[in-house]
Amino acid sequence: MIYSMTGFGRGEFSNDAFDVTLEIKSVNNRYCDIIIKMPKKLNIFEDRMKNKIKAKLSRGRIDVYVNLEEKAYDNYEVSANFEILDKYVKVYKEIQSRYGIKDEINLSMLSRVQEGIEVSYLERGEEDYWLAIEPAIDQAIDRIVTMRALEGDQLRGDILSKIANIRKTLSAIEVHAPRIVENYRAKTRERISDLLLEMNAEIDEMRLANEIAIYADKTNINEEIVRIYSHLEQIDTILTSTEPVGRKLDFLVQELNREINTIGSKSPDIDISNLVIELKSDIEQIREQIQNIE
Repeated sequence: MIYSMTGFGRGEFSNDAFDVTLEIKSVNNRYCDIIIKMPKKLNIFEDRMKNKIKAKLSRGRIDVYVNLEEKAYDNYEVSANFEILDKYVKVYKEIQSRYGIKDEINLSMLSRVQEGIEVSYLERGEEDYWLAIEPAIDQAIDRIVTMRALEGDQLRGDILSKIANIRKTLSAIEVHAPRIVENYRAKTRERISDLLLEMNAEIDEMRLANEIAIYADKTNINEEIVRIYSHLEQIDTILTSTEPVGRKLDFLVQELNREINTIGSKSPDIDISNLVIELKSDIEQIREQIQNIE
């Protein structure tokens, strides 16, 4: 399983005190760069949030947006101060008895008593906020990991198809490679024969053999082909890894490109030159895809 560095995840959580919405977006980046935008009072949780994200996402430019709404008056407590109200009721009754007033004591009268109803503000604790944020960020992380995994699987399939093309092209190069020396031997013999014919001389087979041997060594691309096959096998193995593999793949692609350039510079054969162009095209497409891999 490989992972893309591009993804999106959204998490939500609600309780009696808060409504939390949290979004995570990620794009390509050489390192793990996390930027969190949230209300200032939540800044104390920045390290906790980053640690959670880093536990699941190892690379990418990761933007986190946190929106938290406190529910109105949820942290206010209203209660009756019966000690004061009892005293008011006692005084009202004394007044009724003294002056013979028949009016009843009612709620409207008592509600106007100062300090008869107390309103207190309950300070929220640090953990009250975190208990609302944590489920939202966990949900968002799970969703972005799922998206990055799905995109990573698509990248893996595309890379494997390009590798299959490279192997096919290499096989064609292997077919053409032996012809390089044979063509050179034939052309060289023909040119020398023409020259010596005019000079009425014979070919020095030993010198011709040495010349062809030197040329064969200069144009030998067998080592490059072997190394390319080895690099391709390593890529096959890496693509089955569960660890971040983007940097390893990037290094191997650089090595593949170097070997292919060497083949191109060594070979004078036009058919091989055309096949090298095809190889470079596939390698470039793989390189572009690898830039998206974690």
